Amino acid sequence: MALLDEDRLFPPDPDTRAVAHDLYAQIKHLPIISPHGHTDPRWFAENEPFADPAQLFVTPDHYVFRMLHSQGIALEDLGVPRADGGEVETDPRKIWRLFAKNYHLFRATPSRLWIDHAFQEVFGVSERLAEHNADAIYDQINACLSQDDFRPRALFERFYIEAISTTESAIDDLRWHKMIQDSGWTGRVTTTYRPDAVVDPEFDGFAQNVERLGALTGEDATTWAGYLAAHRNRRAFFKEHGATASDHGHATARTEDLPQATAAALFDKALQGKCTAEEADCFRGHMLTEMARMSLEDGLVLQIHPGSARNHSTDVFSRFGRDKGYDIPTRTNYVDALRPLLNALGGRPDLTVIIFTLDETAYARELAPLAGVYPALRLGPPWWFHDSYEGMMRFREMATETAGFYNTVGFNDDTRAFCSIPARHDVARRVDCAFLAGLVRTGRLDMEEAVEVAHDLTYRLAKKAYKL
Repeated sequence: MALLDEDRLFPPDPDTRAVAHDLYAQIKHLPIISPHGHTDPRWFAENEPFADPAQLFVTPDHYVFRMLHSQGIALEDLGVPRADGGEVETDPRKIWRLFAKNYHLFRATPSRLWIDHAFQEVFGVSERLAEHNADAIYDQINACLSQDDFRPRALFERFYIEAISTTESAIDDLRWHKMIQDSGWTGRVTTTYRPDAVVDPEFDGFAQNVERLGALTGEDATTWAGYLAAHRNRRAFFKEHGATASDHGHATARTEDLPQATAAALFDKALQGKCTAEEADCFRGHMLTEMARMSLEDGLVLQIHPGSARNHSTDVFSRFGRDKGYDIPTRTNYVDALRPLLNALGGRPDLTVIIFTLDETAYARELAPLAGVYPALRLGPPWWFHDSYEGMMRFREMATETAGFYNTVGFNDDTRAFCSIPARHDVARRVDCAFLAGLVRTGRLDMEEAVEVAHDLTYRLAKKAYKL
């Protein structure tokens, strides 16, 4: 029995489905470009076996544990570490049994498709996970994990990954990336510059983080000029470790282009912990424009991931910390928010700013028209809550008419779950082929054009946009 339907995600109409099949056949085996994500570089540096099925599929994956938690299952029972070091379940088989008992909760979700794909294609599982077969499937996957062919580097090569980017804080020492570079392994694993901890006055320990930034760079980062110089220094350090992009996860898409004296005064206030919420947002917005200017100097692509109300549950944040499934999408204004940056630099074709959204209502009204005219601006793919069949199809339907295909950047998986990477890219390829098949059948593209666009969306656009 196969877990996966060979026709999954293709149009139900037989003629359109046949076109989608033909397109997919030509791109399904292309290499994976994974230009933005959160896999752990330590996996590839040390190349040690993954610990167990629960640690691979359940405990680190917020897509998984947030759904289980929504049905009243305690995060502690899923092995999610507590911030205070308190007791949590450590028996991976118990965690797995709980996951299996509740696997029905994932029906019709992207997570179910990704996990089934990994079960079948990576581990050879042929039965749907359920309470009655939990131990057997656990044992099957666990036996695989003990083999050299299932170590991180071997899976990287088996997944046909040409390049993958991780994401590290501006004050990370990048030891694992250095180890990868020094190992002689030819897999391309690059880092991404994520400066949130040192540009967001509301980030825990902001002033101490800025001091750390100065210590790492030999600059007096407590002065405005020294602070900017420290960023340039760290960006150069990240580039030495393969970085081609920076990434910014701000609460809003706000940008500012303040006079330097005003920015310096705001920075001093931030270091003293005296910024209001409005002033903190203003400073973050100005730093996006400063980062764009630095991108013109060093060539790093600027990614903006706005619009998430982080850590919505005060209780869960206090007990478990960040990234525990309680980040919630918010309404986002892009037309006004991006205007200062775009007025300053948006006409520069030598700058690439990739904007993402969690607010789908902005696609046709704001984002596609902006990307459809500003040379510097590109639209990132559907992200986080929208990297699904429906989310990807809505994106194509709402953005293509105004921005076309070539003001977008292909697909990125944005995942911590390593074994889901081929599944996520396969979903994107199938959805794009389904969309293109509809254009062919309605006479808006000929087949030759559709084949070329399919290759672009699958491979070439991401490689070009992220300079990989």
